[in-house]
Amino acid sequence: MAKSAELTWLDALEAEESGDREAALEAAKETVRIDPGHSDGWMGVARWTLPLEVKGRQEMPNLQQSAKAMAALRKVVEIDPENSDAWRLGGVLLVDHLGMLEDGIRWWEARRVVAPYEVVPLIEQIGILVRLGYYEECAFLLEELFSEGMDATDRKQLAQMEAARSMVSRAAKMEKDEIFKPQNPKHPRWAIIGRMKTKKPMSDTFFLFTVIAPLVFIIGTLAMYAIGDSTSGSILVFLFILLSFMALSRLTSGFLHKLNRHALDLDRAIDVETSAGKVCIPTSIRASKLYLAMTKKRMPGLNERLELIVESGDKLSIRWKPEMPDFAPEEGHENPWWAEGDESGAEQGDLEPLED
Repeated sequence: MAKSAELTWLDALEAEESGDREAALEAAKETVRIDPGHSDGWMGVARWTLPLEVKGRQEMPNLQQSAKAMAALRKVVEIDPENSDAWRLGGVLLVDHLGMLEDGIRWWEARRVVAPYEVVPLIEQIGILVRLGYYEECAFLLEELFSEGMDATDRKQLAQMEAARSMVSRAAKMEKDEIFKPQNPKHPRWAIIGRMKTKKPMSDTFFLFTVIAPLVFIIGTLAMYAIGDSTSGSILVFLFILLSFMALSRLTSGFLHKLNRHALDLDRAIDVETSAGKVCIPTSIRASKLYLAMTKKRMPGLNERLELIVESGDKLSIRWKPEMPDFAPEEGHENPWWAEGDESGAEQGDLEPLED
């Protein structure tokens, strides 16, 4: 007698417990073959398709693994829309491992239909829109994020909300004069990227040791001469140095991002290519040190997909724009705060890395 879906699923769980992921995956596949509506089985297919953590280090999935896991996760949320773990994992796979930012926006919009007061989907959509340079849409979502009734249940979520607001503000201010649209081959930022293509982005560590550390050392030395003759004075100097380091790190973060804007612009171009499935980066830049440095930071699956897009050679239309929901409210909307010169939130946090 053939096994039922539940018994086959129990076999999958036993195989996982014994450390045999291949057997667990096969049992999970058999479970959903018997019962296509078995959400746990589809979740098992998604989880066991992805690589296992080895020696405390998580191996990143390749393109095939990411695509198969994503297909299974779509089944999970179709059957069980309340499965927040499936939504979270799907969002990571779509954006970070497949580079499908446009699909990522729609993915989280579907989650908002299920959980309209949850803050995570809004935060994720804002992060995607910042990467693509759609700041007005970010402003609409921020209004919803901080509106009454949203489920900000703990300090971590409140911190994420503030980080989202600061991220949008800082990124919009950096591009106040011109928002880079990579699909336009004549955009002036392409010429700047071309001139800077041999220069890798400055790392946070290098900036720390070459800019912040010397300034803190000078400040600390002056403070030691002024008040460091006693034990209490030395303690005050230590606290002063610590506060100086934190203040300088925050004040100079915008300068670091301006120095690295050519790299952030190229990052956006990569995001646009992987979202649209068509190329917009000039060949001369694609062979550069800068391009290699930026793609090295990306996930293996995304780079595999990017190679396939480049091989296809399909050119991106200058009129391309990601398909997204209409985030604007029905009634009119005032100008975003950064257009009005309001500094609220501008210095509350650093611009998060666009590749994160």
